[in-house]
Amino acid sequence: MKILLIQPKMNMRPMDTKLKTRMSPSLALLTLAKLTPPSHQIKIVNENIEKINFNESVDLVAITVTVDVFPRAIEIASEFRKRGVTVIAGGIHITAVPNESVPYFDAICVGVAERVWQRILTDKENNSLQKIYKDTEDLKGGETCSPDYKVVDPKKYLYTNIISTSRGCPHKCDFCYNSCINSVKYINRPIDDVVADIMALKTKHIMFIDDNFIGNPNWTREFLLCIKPLNLKWNAAVTVNILNHLDLLDLMKKTGCQSLFIGFETINANSLKSVHKNQNNIEKYDTLIREIHSRGIMINGSIVFGLPEDDESIFENTLNWLVQSRIETVTAHILTPYPGTVLHKDMLTKKQIKDFNLSHYNTAHVVFEHEKLTAKQLYDRYIWFYKEFYSIKNILRRIPEDKAQRVSFLLFNFLYRKYGKFTEILSSLVPLNLLGKIAEHFSYFKGGRKQSVEIYNTAYSNSNNNSCPL
Repeated sequence: MKILLIQPKMNMRPMDTKLKTRMSPSLALLTLAKLTPPSHQIKIVNENIEKINFNESVDLVAITVTVDVFPRAIEIASEFRKRGVTVIAGGIHITAVPNESVPYFDAICVGVAERVWQRILTDKENNSLQKIYKDTEDLKGGETCSPDYKVVDPKKYLYTNIISTSRGCPHKCDFCYNSCINSVKYINRPIDDVVADIMALKTKHIMFIDDNFIGNPNWTREFLLCIKPLNLKWNAAVTVNILNHLDLLDLMKKTGCQSLFIGFETINANSLKSVHKNQNNIEKYDTLIREIHSRGIMINGSIVFGLPEDDESIFENTLNWLVQSRIETVTAHILTPYPGTVLHKDMLTKKQIKDFNLSHYNTAHVVFEHEKLTAKQLYDRYIWFYKEFYSIKNILRRIPEDKAQRVSFLLFNFLYRKYGKFTEILSSLVPLNLLGKIAEHFSYFKGGRKQSVEIYNTAYSNSNNNSCPL
């Protein structure tokens, strides 16, 4: 069969540029490509980069779906189904609300695809396709599939060096997809498999894109000891629980950690309690930041505005705290009740949700009624916060004390956020992966990478692949 794998076009937020839409490829589609037997022909189309040819002769279309692209996924499916093409949908939104998704596609995949994708392909060939495919047993770490990085055209993306070391998250915060009934049980991948992915990418900089890189601290320690000889530079997302594992933070520094994405979410303790983000302790935030910065590691803080206990003061108070703490970068969001989550069910019960257009569910629209803030206040102050945080004055006030981090800091704050439109124009003249490599070059200061990779390759090829190669 000829199979078309599609990533629908995302809805950009006001502060985003096309760089955001072309940051990296979809690991979900790369994993499907790897799971597909070579007897089938695979083609990946990212609608953020290229147009979909609805008249292309294909036997099967598979679409990966997040909540804000769900309306577009329905349109894509409709166009192909009009032409007699079978359409399958999967992804985080489909998994969260399968019953609402069923009518728009020939079949849906709920949860992970490792055990069901081959069955879907076989049933399609035998004209016996079912409406819903769902693995009823929890996936084991050894059953996870590595992405097929070979099918990626690196010129289309800023970075292709993305790796997931785990699935799911041990925490179940109300506003997160992990609070959904069908959420994936947290598991770690085998260390050897992750190392093999690193070697396949042949790069000195890795972005680990797990929900929680320290969901199992013991696994993380073992993994970091394994990659220590590689002389890598890497980034990952962790929870504030990293403060309970300072030895692990030391190891992160030694193995090349450049920055950590941390979900602070809010500086309002009552708001944290209202969404059951129990792992966060606001009283320890300042200590956590000092510990991370003292090791020369930068912080990308995640902030959510519009939590139940927020009022007008939250925006300026948050800005002042972040600037005074010299947080290097921030990703801010308006609270969004993703369908299927505990938050969404609670807001439906209270009749707070006023906007049901899922294309607005990209954390940059106000889709619910807040008790203390009007929709206009929440949106306008959210935009104000972004502009103030990335103002020249506040960028300069946040420059890292660690001189080794300053180039990376300035590149992101000025070329990606402050003057992202200029960089977007530049990206139309220069291949995106070249821009990514330039950014990597300026953020990488240790030598010896080529030699260490060759040593590691030799050790890995001689190992029995049952334990850490080194």
